[in-house]
Amino acid sequence: MRTPQPSRRSILAGTATAAALTTLPALATPAHAAGADTNAESAGSYRWRNAVMGGTGFITGVLFHPTVRGLAYARTDIGGAYRWDDRKARWTPLTDHLGWDDWNLLGTEAIAIDPAHPNRLYLALGTYAQSWAGNGAILRSDDRGATWARTDLTVKLGANEDGRGMGERLLVDPRDSDTLWLGTRHDGLLKSTDRGATWAAATGFPAAHSATGQGVTLLVAAGRTLYAGWGDGDGTSATRNLYRTTDGTTWEAVPGQPTGAAAKVPIRAAYDKHTRELYVTYANAPGPNGQSDGSVHKLRTTTGTWTEVTPVKPGGTTDGGTSRSSEAESGGGSTDSFGYGGVAVDACRPGTVVVSTNNRWADIDTVYRSTDGGRTWTSLKDSAVFDVSETPYLKWGNDKPKFGWWIQALALDPYDSKHIVYGTGATLYGTRDLKNWAPQIRGLEETAVRQLISPPAGEAHLISGLGDIGTMYHERLTASPSRGMATNPVFGSATGLAQASAKPSYVVRTGWGDHGNGAYSNDGGQTWAPFEAQPDIAKSAPGPIATNADGSALLWSFVHWDGTKYAAHRSTDNGATWSEVSSFPKGATPVADPADSTLFYAFDTDTGTLYASTDSGRSFTARATGLPKGDSQFKLVAAPDRAGDLWLSTKWNGLYRSTDGGAAFSKIDSCWASYTLGFGKAADGADYPAIYQVGSTEAITAVYRSDDGAKTWTRVNDDAHQWGWTGEVIIGDPRVYGRVYLATNGRGIQYGEPV
Repeated sequence: MRTPQPSRRSILAGTATAAALTTLPALATPAHAAGADTNAESAGSYRWRNAVMGGTGFITGVLFHPTVRGLAYARTDIGGAYRWDDRKARWTPLTDHLGWDDWNLLGTEAIAIDPAHPNRLYLALGTYAQSWAGNGAILRSDDRGATWARTDLTVKLGANEDGRGMGERLLVDPRDSDTLWLGTRHDGLLKSTDRGATWAAATGFPAAHSATGQGVTLLVAAGRTLYAGWGDGDGTSATRNLYRTTDGTTWEAVPGQPTGAAAKVPIRAAYDKHTRELYVTYANAPGPNGQSDGSVHKLRTTTGTWTEVTPVKPGGTTDGGTSRSSEAESGGGSTDSFGYGGVAVDACRPGTVVVSTNNRWADIDTVYRSTDGGRTWTSLKDSAVFDVSETPYLKWGNDKPKFGWWIQALALDPYDSKHIVYGTGATLYGTRDLKNWAPQIRGLEETAVRQLISPPAGEAHLISGLGDIGTMYHERLTASPSRGMATNPVFGSATGLAQASAKPSYVVRTGWGDHGNGAYSNDGGQTWAPFEAQPDIAKSAPGPIATNADGSALLWSFVHWDGTKYAAHRSTDNGATWSEVSSFPKGATPVADPADSTLFYAFDTDTGTLYASTDSGRSFTARATGLPKGDSQFKLVAAPDRAGDLWLSTKWNGLYRSTDGGAAFSKIDSCWASYTLGFGKAADGADYPAIYQVGSTEAITAVYRSDDGAKTWTRVNDDAHQWGWTGEVIIGDPRVYGRVYLATNGRGIQYGEPV
């Protein structure tokens, strides 16, 4: 089975600095309207929905409510939080109201529910704990996430950093519903006594936090006792990684806790109230990557007795040489390395518990189930039958899906002992009979979108280039693409996608792949053939690609993920041979003129210079100079069906237009910031295509449409539909006036239509 590439969203810069912690005041912020079902609700004059793919991102946590049948919540690393609607059998997004300035809050670090008050819900939000990211926030709701009140924190959270599958790090105190606890990565344990409105450092917590560790990894209640997992060394003993309090004031290290590398970091914990045993999964690293050892232990809270109940020890051996599991030992000894991740107990059946392996690439991750308190285990992978017909991409270009990877979210329905769900790096699988599994992912879309094209003809109205799951051909917007990921070859993440404007059957794509980094299609993106050859730099730095109007020439730019730029290359034989184009500005995005096959353009962001080619990309010369440079975001776009009609959107300098192929540009006065821009079908009676942009015409950043060549703009999203950062790409549909496709960085492809 194909091993999906680790998400490049997790590559972080720098390290966080621990913040000085004082009492954290609540900011007076109004309750936000949120949770509107984007598949059913109208947003202002537009109706917004997801183009369905089905998950495609890392599910980091799932919680069933212990006292309400059918109520559950899920969190993701960059795509917000969701509530399960049992009647509709779908997830409802809860954080789409977070806008441009709050992009860092789309990552959900932790969820807390109140068993005594089923309508109460709490979210700890913050995607990165790095110095360049904003602080975290707490959202609190009295109506299951339909509306929110917000408290901004003075500390940072890290929902898309290492350790994002641990937890939960947020907990309602079982002795007092007004008291909440929040475990942070670099600022210790926080406590609130007013339902999350204000926060202060918890007194008496003995662990010393650091700027580079994991801090509090989990919080769990065992009756009236609270336990906190710890992911940093405390300077005196590496075995002090689990603490407890019985009074909410005095904390102590739990006596007799497991030692050794396999129990270095507590990942998750679950309490069996019937047997009064606390199950804890451990690994030698926080995960989801980097784990090579792990274990499972249980603590009988009434006696303080610890027992190891590890199903299979990493490395292919079991305790004392005797298997605890029905799974045959395999993986070639030490090559079968992994940690343990999720854990959940059966609320109906004492001693029934499930745990998951994590980062097990040799023998593939699994979920183990025990009905005797961990004395014996059964691997549910061994008998699993999968149905991914609703989300075919989960086959990853093979004949069948794999059981999963990055399994740290694991939950067991308290009202149905055979209803188990677990998250992976791309979906949420569920079973109701312990054998047959299928994605339970409807409504939850978490893709980071990188490229979009809307063909002017053919079956599909949309083709997408995506982070982690390559390219997809969308025959319908309301169902996951039937062909799944584009294959031949399979890409982990797409870096380029282009269509010949005068020959829409011809499409090219580039990306990160193990068996080639470029491909072309002669049937509009339904099937693909790999480039016969590619420049040496393509494997380590595949960048954007363009094809001219008739598809006779390809221009491929190369940019490494660390920002290093390389010379572009050109091909006129579908990628069989390539030649370097030394006059092309290194690292720039090539843009083809849609009406003249001899014309290509590129904008050099370092110098503020527009370059053009009049010989189908063989050579480039400078045209307009003195354009904005050094801006953190640029987008050069050619208007459809017009030669030389170019638009340059810039983050800090607004919007510019050229009608002479880039010889000169004039500034558009109708907006002061333009992050991305695209075109769609013209309005009835209009003589220019509809223009769509993510930008700022007044005080806010929003999604706009212009029907008069950018003289005036109409906002087409509203405050309930913002999706954080949306600056990558926006396009209109050339066949449907008013329809717009919007790339998000974690909420998939949103598309809007007038109502």
